Amino acid sequence: MSEIIRAKNVTKSFVKTKFNWRTFELEKEEKIAVNSLDLSIESGEFVGFLGPNGAGKTTFLKILSGIVYPTSGTVEVMGYIPWERDYKLLRHIAIVMGQKNQLWWDLPAIDSYKMLKEVYSISDKDFKKNLDRMAEILQMHDLLKKRLRDMSLGERMKCELVACFLHDPKVIFLDEPTIGLDVVSSQAIRSFLKDINKTKKCTMILTSHYMGDIESLCDRVVIINHGAKIYDGKLASLKAKFSDEKRIEIFLPNLEDRQKFAHLKIDNKSITDGKGLIYADRKNLGEIVNAVYSHFEAGDISITDPDTEEVITKVFQGQNINL
Repeated sequence: MSEIIRAKNVTKSFVKTKFNWRTFELEKEEKIAVNSLDLSIESGEFVGFLGPNGAGKTTFLKILSGIVYPTSGTVEVMGYIPWERDYKLLRHIAIVMGQKNQLWWDLPAIDSYKMLKEVYSISDKDFKKNLDRMAEILQMHDLLKKRLRDMSLGERMKCELVACFLHDPKVIFLDEPTIGLDVVSSQAIRSFLKDINKTKKCTMILTSHYMGDIESLCDRVVIINHGAKIYDGKLASLKAKFSDEKRIEIFLPNLEDRQKFAHLKIDNKSITDGKGLIYADRKNLGEIVNAVYSHFEAGDISITDPDTEEVITKVFQGQNINL
């Protein structure tokens, strides 16, 4: 694989102006959205971007796609500077934002697609081949002649994704593409993105607050907080840092069981929604497991690794995980 995206020491700050009614003066406040961020992405990678609200994820995607230019630093996408808006680059990138529509609200989806066909100079053969294939994968042939305003959110997102991939882009930026969708629609979109990434060998960057999206699609994750990168590597490696900790969950159907659980001489335990929860270090795991099994039925006990959402939450909260 070859490097397709390179960002070096990228910083983006915004200046907010507000009126101080006490002094009757305008005051300026600088907010740093992206802070000295470096990134290198190889062709064909599917990279997940994670961070709490306001971390700078969307701003950085806008810089990479050329919508916003940085205050300082350098960026190259396919060898081009994104904010120079060179057509040779624009012809090969696409961006989908889960909270914004690019298709025309009052037109059937097929009419918007025909307009995009002309914008991107897509041949009749490629247009039909791409549209038929994507409509088949997403099971949306019946939506093509439906106006966007008459669609559900899940239907609109399917149509937005088809519009994004009509011109066979090589780099795709996906900002919360499954936001607000039900389980069925989210799964359909994940399967679609995984299939396109595998068959087209295109590069994708995904931001999402849904760990299901990240786990299903991304081997590599980049975590940013307050505009700065705090982790860049395999998702499996991040989770492995918690391999010394196990999650023990115990079903507590009645008051007697809850009282027994409360009297266990074990640290780091809690009761939530009728279940007892214990986080045990590997060095103490045998002792803790013996105590739990001596008080409760084996069928009421499960022992697992912490899930991805718990790991990411601890990262966001700044807990010491030696990143």
